Amino acid sequence: MKLGISSALEHTDPHDWALKHKRLGLECVNFPVDHTAGEEVFMAYKEAADEAGLMIAEVGVWRNTLARDPEERERWIRYAIGQLEMADRIGARCCVNVVGTPYGPRWDGGYRGNYSPELWKMAVDMIRRIIDSARPKHTKYSIESMPWMIPDSPDQYLRLIEDVDRDEFGAHLDVVNMITSPERYFFNELFIEECFEKLDGRICSCHLKDVLLKQEYTFQLEECACGQGTLDIGRYADLASAQDPDMPMIIEHLDTDSEYRDSVMYVRNRLLQLGDGGVPDGA
Repeated sequence: MKLGISSALEHTDPHDWALKHKRLGLECVNFPVDHTAGEEVFMAYKEAADEAGLMIAEVGVWRNTLARDPEERERWIRYAIGQLEMADRIGARCCVNVVGTPYGPRWDGGYRGNYSPELWKMAVDMIRRIIDSARPKHTKYSIESMPWMIPDSPDQYLRLIEDVDRDEFGAHLDVVNMITSPERYFFNELFIEECFEKLDGRICSCHLKDVLLKQEYTFQLEECACGQGTLDIGRYADLASAQDPDMPMIIEHLDTDSEYRDSVMYVRNRLLQLGDGGVPDGA
C-alpha cells in the first residue's frame, strides 16, 4: 500500500507541495488543482509529483452530477468529464465522485429516492456518459462507497459495475462509509474481508479513517481520526496491500495540517508495530 492524505498541505508552489508530502514519508497524493486551472498549472503539479516519486492517487470531482436542475446537472457532468480527462493526462489512478442525488438540498445527503429504480438508471447513464466522453486510457472513473446512497455495500457495487459495463470504471473503497449496522461495526474485520473478497481486482483507491459507536440511543456512529475508533486498520492495510502493493490509502476528513501529520504518524507507527511492510521508513 501507499499512504497519502486528502489535504494539499499549506504550500507555495508545486515543488513545495510535493516536498512536504515526501517529507511526511508519504508515497501518494491527491491532486490539489482542477482542470480549470489550465494545463500549464496542472502539468507543473504532475511534474513535481513525478520528480518526488509520488503516485497521483486521486483526482476529485465532488459535484452533484445528478442535480435536480438540468442546467446544473449538465454543468457538473461536463466538469466531471474535464476532471477525468485531466486525470488521464496526468496519469492518476482514479477520478472519483459520489453518485449524487436530485432528491434533497444536500448533494451527498440521504433520501429515500436515492434507492429508487429511476436514480439507479440515471446513475448508470451518467457514469457511462462521463467515461465515454473522456475516453480515459490510464485512469479509472470511480464512485466512492457511501452510507446512504449507492453503492452502500460490496454487492451493490458489483451490480453497479456490471450495469455500467465499462472497463474504465473502477471501485473506490471507503469501508467506514459502509459501516452502517451493529454487525458491520462490531465485526468490521469480517466486513473489510468481504469488501476485498467481492471487489477483488476492481479497487483502485481506498479512504482511511476510523469509526466509533456513540453511547446515545439509538444506534449512532461517529467518523473520527485513525486510532480514535475501533476499525481494524491493520487488517484493512494488509488486505489492500495483498490485493495491490501500490494500493493508495488516503487519510481524510481532518481539519488542519497538524492533525494530518499526527494521523500519518499514528498510522505508520501502528502498521510498523503490526509488521506491515508497505509503509515507508522516511519521517
